[in-house]
Amino acid sequence: MDRPVILWFRRDLRLGDNPALTAAMETGRPVIATYIHDPALDGRAMGAASAWWLDKSLRALSADLAGRGSELVVRAGDTVTTIAKLVEETDTTDLFINHLFEPTAWRRDAQISEAMKMRGVQMHGFNATSLAAPGAVRTQAGEPFKVFTPFNRALWDQTRPRQARRAPEVIRAPEVQPAGINIDSLNLHPRRPDWSGGFSDWTPGEAGALATLERFLDQALADYSSDRDRPDREGTSRLSPHLHFGEIDPWRVASAARAAADHGDVPHGQAEKLCAELAWREFSIQLLAAFPTLATENYKGGFDRMAWRDDPAGLEAWTRGLTGYPIVDAGMRQLWATGWMHNRVRMIVASFLIKDLLIDWREGERWFWDCLVDADHASNSQNWQWVAGSGADASPFFRIFNPVSQGEKFDPKGDYVRRWVPELAALPADWIHQPWKAPPMVLAAAGVVLGQTYPAPIVDHAMARNRALDALKATRG
Repeated sequence: MDRPVILWFRRDLRLGDNPALTAAMETGRPVIATYIHDPALDGRAMGAASAWWLDKSLRALSADLAGRGSELVVRAGDTVTTIAKLVEETDTTDLFINHLFEPTAWRRDAQISEAMKMRGVQMHGFNATSLAAPGAVRTQAGEPFKVFTPFNRALWDQTRPRQARRAPEVIRAPEVQPAGINIDSLNLHPRRPDWSGGFSDWTPGEAGALATLERFLDQALADYSSDRDRPDREGTSRLSPHLHFGEIDPWRVASAARAAADHGDVPHGQAEKLCAELAWREFSIQLLAAFPTLATENYKGGFDRMAWRDDPAGLEAWTRGLTGYPIVDAGMRQLWATGWMHNRVRMIVASFLIKDLLIDWREGERWFWDCLVDADHASNSQNWQWVAGSGADASPFFRIFNPVSQGEKFDPKGDYVRRWVPELAALPADWIHQPWKAPPMVLAAAGVVLGQTYPAPIVDHAMARNRALDALKATRG
C-alpha cells in the first residue's frame, strides 16, 4: 500500500502550520502536491491584482516544495473534472485538503467528496485559514452572532490555537510524478501592459508572510491602536494578502502578538487590538457563510429602497483618483499603484463614493475586488456593507465622513497626500486637504492651477451630505 496520497493546495499556500500536509505525511505514503487553477475557485472570478499575487505565491510554494524533494503539480480547468482525472491517474485512495468556507466552494467540495466516495477515495478536510470554522462560535441560544463585540469575546473564549508546526524538512514524493503545466501558462502576471511596477514592495509566499509578521512585531505593534489610523505612518500589519492566500496561519499571528505582550515587548492592549482585527476578519467569514449573497445583496433589506445615483463620470473620477478631494485621491491612486490601500483611507474613500456621490456600494466593492491584492470575498463584501450601513452591526448610514477633516486628522502634515498626489506636494499643510480654499498666491507658489493641474471638487460635501440624508429618510418613508 505505497500508493501516493494527493495534497490539494487551494488558499493554504504554505508548508508550516498546514494540517492537511501534516495529515498527508502521517500516512507514510508518497505525497503528490497539486494546485488546480480555477479562476472561480470560491464562486467568483479572481480580480487582476489577486491574480498577480497568486502567480508569485505559487512560484514561492513551488520552490519551497522543490527544496524539500517534492514538486508542485499545476493543472488548470474545471475543478471537479480536473481533480477527478488526477485521482484516476494516480490511483490514490486519499485526498487531503484544507477547507474553503465560501458557500459556493463549500458546496462544491461536498459534491467532490461524494464523488470521491463513489470511487473508493476518502477526502480528508481540515481548517488552516480561519481561527474557527463557520458555525463553531455561537450565541448561548445556539445562533450565529450578528453583533461583533460579543462575537469577539466568544471567539477567544470558545476556541483554542491550532498546534504550531514547522515546515517539514523533507516531503516524500512518488518516484514518478503526474504531468503538470508551467505556472507561466496560467497567464496570471499582467502583460501588454504590465501595470504591476508599483507592486514591488510585496513579497508573496510563506517566507514573505513570516518576514512581514516579524517586521510588524518589531516595528509597529507597540503603537498599533493609534498608528493603524495614520496613513502617513507604517503602522499597519500589511498581513491581509498573506492571510487571504493562506501563506500564514491567523493563529500564528494572534499567538505571536500575545507572546510579544507576555514578554513585555508591547503593551497587552496593542496585542488585543490586533486580535480584534483578526476577529473582524472571522466575523466576515461567519457572515458570508450565513448570507452567501453578501457581495451582491444588502444584508439589511431596507436598503433595497435606496435611490442610488447613476453617475458614470463621478465613478470614473473616483476610480482614477481625480475627485478633487486629496485624501480620497491619494487612497485611490495608492490602490491602483500598489494593489493595496491603508485601512483608514479605505473607509474614507468608501464613504465618499457611497454618501458624497450616492453611488451604490456594489460599484465600489467590484472595483476593490479587481484592484486589491488582499481582495477577500467575505471581508471585502462585509466592509463595504459596513460603511454603507446595510451590513450586520454596520456603521450607521448617517455617519458621513468629511474628507477634509478626515485628512486633517489622520494625515495632519499632508505627507500621505504628497506621496500619492504629487501635484499638490508644494502646498502647505494648512491647505493640502482643501486646496480650493487656498489663497491664489499660495496656489501659484505651489504650482497648482485648480481645474488644470488638479481638479476642483466634483461635488460639494455639505450639499452631498444633505442629499445622502434625504435619500436615507426616503428609504424609511
